[in-house]
Amino acid sequence: MRNNIAFVLIIISLICLFPGLTWDLLTIEVGTTLPLIGEVNLYTATRSIMTTIKELYANDNAIVGFLILLFSVLIPIFKAVSLLVVLFAKNWNGRKKLHQFINLISKWSMADVFVVGVFLAFLATKSNKDIHAEIHEGFYYFLAYCIISILAGQLIQIEDDISDKT
Repeated sequence: MRNNIAFVLIIISLICLFPGLTWDLLTIEVGTTLPLIGEVNLYTATRSIMTTIKELYANDNAIVGFLILLFSVLIPIFKAVSLLVVLFAKNWNGRKKLHQFINLISKWSMADVFVVGVFLAFLATKSNKDIHAEIHEGFYYFLAYCIISILAGQLIQIEDDISDKT
């Protein structure tokens, strides 16, 4: 029963991951108030995770772009596919080790850190009257992915399957 729930959660997490990566995550507006002119907008940017990665590569920040790609896109997809392998490859001897590895990397998941970082950036801008930040739907989808994928990984039960072979 737990593995069935884990399977559904893995699928839901993957469904949440796509809009979490491609939909707008955060808008930041920087402005000021000038005498005689009034409010002036100096900078506005709205980004998704994928547009951020593309922009970092375009602006010669390939290392940062690669790290965001690795920890926010590639590892989450690897984790989901690996969890599906753990669920369905019941006769594979490396199944338990793969599950342990997934649990290990889940504890150090940079995707989760990324969500917290975006949220802290959002809160930090609230303390400055010249900076306005707005969190968009992509943030909530990515947050949902993080929470649901962690829950799915914790629910998978493989000990019973292995002990049945002996």
